[in-house]
Order: sequence, then structure tokens, then C-alpha cells
Amino acid sequence: MGDNKLLPRLSENLLEMLDDDEYYDITIEVGNKSYVKAFRAHMVILNYRSPYLRRILSSNNEDKNNGALAHIKLPNILPEIFQIILKYIYGGRISLKKYDVSDIIKVLVAANELHLRELIPYLESFLIENKKNWLEQNFDLVYQTSFENDSFLELQKYCTDLIFKEPNKIFGSPNFSSIPKRLLITLIQNDNLQMSEIQVWDHVIEWGLAQNPELSSDPADFSKEEFNVLKNTLQHFIPLIRFHDLTSKEFSKKVIPYKKILPKELRSDLLKYFLDNNDDKTLIKKSEPRVVKPRTVVEIDSGPIKKSEPHVVKLRTVVEIDSGPIKKSEPRVRTVVEFDSGPIKKPEPRTVKKTKSKNIDSKIITNQHAECISKWIGKLEIADDPTISHEFKLLYRDSHDGSSGLLNRFKKCHEICKDQYRTVTFIKVMDSNEILGGYNPIEWKFDGSYGETNDSFIFSFHNGRIENFKLGRVMNEDKAIFNGSSYEYGPSFGNSDLLLYQTFMSDLKIHYKKNSYGEIRRNGEMFYEDFEVFQIL
Repeated sequence: MGDNKLLPRLSENLLEMLDDDEYYDITIEVGNKSYVKAFRAHMVILNYRSPYLRRILSSNNEDKNNGALAHIKLPNILPEIFQIILKYIYGGRISLKKYDVSDIIKVLVAANELHLRELIPYLESFLIENKKNWLEQNFDLVYQTSFENDSFLELQKYCTDLIFKEPNKIFGSPNFSSIPKRLLITLIQNDNLQMSEIQVWDHVIEWGLAQNPELSSDPADFSKEEFNVLKNTLQHFIPLIRFHDLTSKEFSKKVIPYKKILPKELRSDLLKYFLDNNDDKTLIKKSEPRVVKPRTVVEIDSGPIKKSEPHVVKLRTVVEIDSGPIKKSEPRVRTVVEFDSGPIKKPEPRTVKKTKSKNIDSKIITNQHAECISKWIGKLEIADDPTISHEFKLLYRDSHDGSSGLLNRFKKCHEICKDQYRTVTFIKVMDSNEILGGYNPIEWKFDGSYGETNDSFIFSFHNGRIENFKLGRVMNEDKAIFNGSSYEYGPSFGNSDLLLYQTFMSDLKIHYKKNSYGEIRRNGEMFYEDFEVFQIL
């Protein structure tokens, strides 16, 4: 009989010990806050199977010497995940096919915390070989997990290879600003990155500003000290930018405003280079000769107009391709849209619908805030008399309805708010009276897409006061609403303009960065205390 044929029976016997009510000598309290479960175990097995637990047990020698039952706590691991880990520790086996991929990711993180080194590459290989579709669909979660430390080398390589092929998976992600510095350096120094150099520069600046939320998004407002802050943040990136691959127009428009973050010698060399090669207003590279293209006009009949678009009668759209000197790989396209709106009817005067104001069921805002939102929905100024009084129906309150579990916080929110339209979200910032939020006139899809609308807006009330407001109406209609499909994302607006999310450490945060909307505050990240979603009736 082969030696290995005896191991299954041994594994079964060791697993039976987990159900033993008599000979256990340690209890393990797993979980945090109200979600805690106690497990019984045996110190001798834990000691030899997990270096991390061995270290904890060795520090508890006093309890052992006193004859007391040993007790340890693992607050960073979910009870159901520790159950899987504990069975592996005892039985040396783990059947992954019966678990959700999100649970396998959590097992991977727990295995790293417990220093179960032999389990980590096994889990990584299983995910890469069997769950590629899931990994791609949940790429934000996967790359954040893999780069939180240097233990997940196989997943890091998988993510890096995929980004080289499809850079938008990371550079277009709402969480782009939170990627680790070393990952961004690895990406931009690689020759296989499928991205133009000006795009690389734009993303490096975007990342640098996000690391310093106190900085303005406009470099014209920077002081000398603020330029130095950004310069220090990006000092390891600047040598990796291939400035000579830019056109003079790109250099002038995008780099010159930030010239003070460049080393003096590099700045001087680049200015001389682009000036010397700018006699014809366009940098001509020998490897990329100028391409002259005839003017092309494409007319597209837009067909009958939908009733939902009454203000513009689209007769034709003219797309004009500029024939100026351009790169072959990056044609410059100028779009000219001609509108013939015909006779325009005079808008009928609005009538005031008088309704009795109801007290709003909110722990965050008052009736005055609600009235302010109603005016903004009606495209009124805050000082204008209201034309209609809306009813605010509470759909979701995070402190009451929020789901428990790692990266699962917004599951109930998705279930309640999906397909709901005309909703407004109010967010209470932690340790502050500041209120943030946004209005979404269209349905929440939570399918990973961007919702398109020109009627949404975001807002802030500094110190919660009505008079200290800032309103940002949508500027990029194509990315007005972010429908994050993962349960780590709550209701979110724009391209990271106002993003609610749960970190892998279960922190609940708000990410703000001006992109698709007018500015309502400085860029940055904050913890939130609570948020509510109302439907406007």
C-alpha cells in the first residue's frame, strides 16, 4: 500500500477533532463588532500549522502556565472564511469549486495574514486557470488585493500583463488614483503599454493630484510650495515620461502648465527641443512624417426626434476631419454639429403647485435641504421661489440597511435601488458636519456601465449649512452616473467625481475628484458616517 493512501484517513480524523467538545484547549474569537463567532481548537495543531498563530500563542504563555483556557482574537477575518481556513489547517485539503470566487479571494487574504505560505500559490493558480472571466469582470478588486503586499506575485503578474493589453482596465477605473506607486511605475516604463505618451502624462498628473487632495485641479492656482509638493510626489515618474514623443501642441498645452515640477535641466532641454522643431507650428518627427489628409465631410441623417428631446431638432450631423499635420495613429477629429431648430415655441410659464411640506424622514438633512434640492431639480437658483414641492421617499439608509461582510456592504443597496429613478443621495462625512450628495434622474443599473443624462448634479453643504453650498452640474453627459456592479460600490456619480466604496479593510469611504461635474470641494478621500437614498415623487 502506498504511503499516500493512508493520508485521507488521517485527514478525516484530524477534521473530526474540530467537533470535539472535550479536549480542546483554546477558543478563537473571529470577526468584528456585532459579527463575531467563537471557534474551538487545539494549540498544538495551530502552533505547527500557522507561524502567525504560533507567535500569538507564544505570547500567551501566562494563560497556559495558570491553567486557564487560552483565548485569542482575529478581528480582521470573517467567521465563514476562518471556517474554511480552519478546516484546511486541520485536514490539509480545500475544495475550491464549491465556493464563490469572492470567497476564495477572502480566503487568499486570510491565508496571507495567517502566513499559510503553501496555500497562497495554490489559490492564485486556481483563480488564474479557472476563473479568468470573473477576474476580468472584477478587475478593480483583484488588482487592489494583489498589490496590497508582495505575497501575491502570480496575481500581480496576471494583472500587469492584462493592463499592458487593456490599459483602460486600470487607467479608466474609478479607483485609478488609489493604485500603488510601484504598480504605476511598472506600467508606464513598459514598452508594451498600449497608450499614447500624452495619455500617460495626463494619467501621471491625475494620480499625483489625487495623492495631494489639498492641491487645486488648476495649476494656475499653485503656489511655489504646492508645485514642490507635486514635484516630490512625481519625482520617480518624470524620468519615465518620453517627452520627445509628444507633439509641440501637446507639450505646450499639457506639459508647460506643470513645467515647474520638471528638473531645471530637463525643462531647459525640452523647451529648446520643441522650439527648435516648431518652425511650422507642429513638431515633425523623422520617424512619423506629416500626413496631409483631405477634408472629409460625413452627413448623418439623425431621423425623427424622440419626444424626450424637444429642444433640438437634429437635421444633420457634420463630422469634419481636420486636414492639418497629424500622427497616423492619432487622427485629430473635430466634430461640428449643425442644428436647425426651426421656429421655437415660447415656453409656457411655470405654475406653482402648492403642496403641504412634509417632514423628511432623514438623519442627515432637514426640510430646508430638501427644498434646496427641489429647486435645483427644477433648474432654479437657491434664492428663487419654489415652483413645486417634491416628496422625498426614503429608499435606503446605510446605517440601518447596510449589508455586513467584506466587500459586500452595498448588496442591499443594489437590491433596493436597482431600476429606481429620480433619486437623490445624501452622504454624511465622518467627524464633520459636511454633507455631500447627488441627484440621479435616470435608473440605477449597477451593471458596470456609465449612465448618460444631462440633468444630474452633485452638491456639498459645508458644515451642513444651506448657505454654504456648492452645486456641480454635469459637464460630461456620457459619464454622468457610475453603475458599479460590485457590492463594494454604492451609488456613485461621474468618472470618480463622487464615489462611495468599501475598502478591503472594510473601511467605508467617499472618493471625490472633479471630472464629469462642476467642482464642489477639494479633491480627496474621506470616511463617511452614513448615507441615505430618497426617491423624488
